[in-house]
Amino acid sequence: FSVSATSRGRRANEVDGRDYLFLSPDEFRQRIEAGDFVEWEEVYPGQYYGTLRSEVERIWAAGHHAIFDVDVVGGLRLKQEFGDRALAVFVRPPDLRTLETRLKGRNTETRESLQRRLDKAAREMRFAPRFDVEVVNNDLDLACDEAVRLVRDFLLA
Repeated sequence: FSVSATSRGRRANEVDGRDYLFLSPDEFRQRIEAGDFVEWEEVYPGQYYGTLRSEVERIWAAGHHAIFDVDVVGGLRLKQEFGDRALAVFVRPPDLRTLETRLKGRNTETRESLQRRLDKAAREMRFAPRFDVEVVNNDLDLACDEAVRLVRDFLLA
């Protein structure tokens, strides 16, 4: 799994280098200017996420395939960068009401951040047709099984 970089604050249970590579907003912007990212986005004002080229190279140097957990813009940029060498999988909830219930259950969102995430999800779902395949996450285990099957089929093709 590729470890994404972010400029958002670290949550209590997160470990730098395992969950994310935590950078200050200034450092993130400097790395953008230096061309260090294969993809990046300012997801929310002052809150950046992206994939460092060095992270992709680290995975490839170890002889592994890279798997990315990115938002829609990141997924489309990676697909543009790697073309047919990449499988773009759009994972979505069954509906926005289910997503809202799941996010509330995590107890990590303020009312405002919850609404921002729901609004963003609604916008992102319109991009699903631009991805190679779509997985509906009705049940986490089944969605994971389907994603594994899709990736395995892609790698063996």
